[in-house]
Amino acid sequence: MIENHHRNVATLIHLSTFSRFFIPFGNFIGPLVLWAANKNKSVFIDFHGKQAINFQMSVFLYAIILGTLSVPFFIFEVFSGLDVIHYNGLNNFNIDLGEPSALLYIGGGLGVLAVIAFIIELALIVKASLTARDGKSFQYPLTINFLK
Repeated sequence: MIENHHRNVATLIHLSTFSRFFIPFGNFIGPLVLWAANKNKSVFIDFHGKQAINFQMSVFLYAIILGTLSVPFFIFEVFSGLDVIHYNGLNNFNIDLGEPSALLYIGGGLGVLAVIAFIIELALIVKASLTARDGKSFQYPLTINFLK
């Protein structure tokens, strides 16, 4: 039987990822500090701490990949209408947004995908917290196990 204190610590580890809204990199610092301080007290706490940290590291990696893919589409779209070679000061500076290209749609689609992934991330953190509170194990989907 898992002690109530261990369930509370495991729940707090998952919920501490929300500290990123107040502290830069709080989603890594919070769980890491709580896990490091309590990992030797229980296998349950150790498991949930590793899951929370692995999930945050995986989400960060996926965000970097998604950002790397989407940013060039926006840059190419913005600068595609500018004629850099025949630039005559501010007199000829214009950006035509009348007809967006496919690049803008692709970049925008990746941006929408990032927003959806963020909402799913928040829902998974809440689900993991509630599962830890109930004394059960929870594994985040699509998580790379950096810590084993």
